[in-house]
Amino acid sequence: MARMAILYDVHGNLPALEAVLVDLRGAGAERVLLGGDYALFGPFPAETVRALRELADATWIRGNVDRWCADPGDAPDELARAAIADCREALGIEVVQELAGLQEQVVIDATRYCHASPLSDVRSFMPAPGPDDDELLAGVPERRIVFGHTHLAFRRVREDGVELVNPGSVGMPWDGDRRAAYAVLGDDGSIEHRRVEYDVEAAAVGVLERFGGVPWAARSADRLRRAAM
Repeated sequence: MARMAILYDVHGNLPALEAVLVDLRGAGAERVLLGGDYALFGPFPAETVRALRELADATWIRGNVDRWCADPGDAPDELARAAIADCREALGIEVVQELAGLQEQVVIDATRYCHASPLSDVRSFMPAPGPDDDELLAGVPERRIVFGHTHLAFRRVREDGVELVNPGSVGMPWDGDRRAAYAVLGDDGSIEHRRVEYDVEAAAVGVLERFGGVPWAARSADRLRRAAM
């Protein structure tokens, strides 16, 4: 089984993605799993998608913001809808529809990859057990579930033996560590969490300059700098 890099939640952060792509090659990853949320809220939406398309052996799944960009009425608030309008203009409608049409989840080598959980692309797991974990896993036979969405890198094993793995966010970590986060699936099936330095300030300034300091861009820049929601 070839080593596979697992990249979630890039969010249009090209400097972070480029640093991760260099790192994963050094880690010997021959395949890539892309877990959704590719362009929205970052400084370089179209450029980021183009860079991801250059990956030779990549499996793509859809994230919630990829869905929102095609259907802005699903977005939770006006700030998100303003970001969606800017992102749609940058991507073009053909790319927006292409990302929205990606598969929601995939099973590879007995591991299920989804964006937030097998049940939903917005309801997810946290580092500590939650009251709805059983509901989110209902009817799922796989013993390892890989997901993102919360931008928090962690691994925990439930009492029933089900392993929950979040590789963290490439483009916008929310765990207080500003480094880009991703994971590598080893030849032996092990999961290695990795963090990669990149120019955070360039990304923060980039989103402000690209979109004129509008409220959603100011929030994104603040989140990048603080590595917090």
